[in-house]
Amino acid sequence: MLVLLPPSEGKATGASGPALDLDALSLPGLTAAREAVLEELVALCSADEDKAREVLGLSEGLRGEVARNAALRTAPTLPAGEVYTGVLYDALDLAGLDAAARERAERRLLVFSGLWGAVRITDPIPPYRCSGGVRLPGLGSLGRYWREPLASVLPEAAGDGPVLDLRSSAYGAMWKPAGDLAERTATVRVLQSKVVDGVEKRSVVSHFNKATKGRIVRALLEAGAEPAGPAELAEVLRGLGHTVEVEPPAKRGTPWRLDVVVTEL
Repeated sequence: MLVLLPPSEGKATGASGPALDLDALSLPGLTAAREAVLEELVALCSADEDKAREVLGLSEGLRGEVARNAALRTAPTLPAGEVYTGVLYDALDLAGLDAAARERAERRLLVFSGLWGAVRITDPIPPYRCSGGVRLPGLGSLGRYWREPLASVLPEAAGDGPVLDLRSSAYGAMWKPAGDLAERTATVRVLQSKVVDGVEKRSVVSHFNKATKGRIVRALLEAGAEPAGPAELAEVLRGLGHTVEVEPPAKRGTPWRLDVVVTEL
């Protein structure tokens, strides 16, 4: 099973590993595309700080992120699983996994990125700031830019098993599974259920959506389950204590949807 994750806006600091080596990253079919984005991002952030802040959508308080981007080629690295922080990654707690679950995480998790396309948690990358919704002056929308490179490498990475897609919309735009692979893919929506005046009401949660997804991934890694497809994945999640409602594809070549219903956040 392959699990697709969004990155986090916040990144760790204090990296001390070697400088970036694009050839050391997994999914080598993305190397040329990564180099093109890196070159433009570094050039933009080296030339005009105000323009770079505008393009990247950074506030005045995040001005220092521009200088960080300008130095990406020589900046020290960390494993991607340590670079990404925030609610989902706090709940996932990669550092707290036992050896077997950690090995599964290294094989199964792919983190999407506006700069790198997608990386495994062991890939050494420097902290950076470049979301999937950015439009670089030369390359245009990164969501659109990454579609072709990712389409060329991700079907092989997915293999014959199911895909659990936990990405946000900005990163979902970078690659959409097609054909048989789409029919083996399940997206997840987290709904909060509340009873108001005796009537159940459900709402899509945002911030705590990330925490729930992090907990789901952690539970799957710890359980070591190998579901054959989305329907079996839903059963595994139910067995792990989650309330899951399944919506099969409305037509061929489209993903399943799993609604995870929570009462407490």
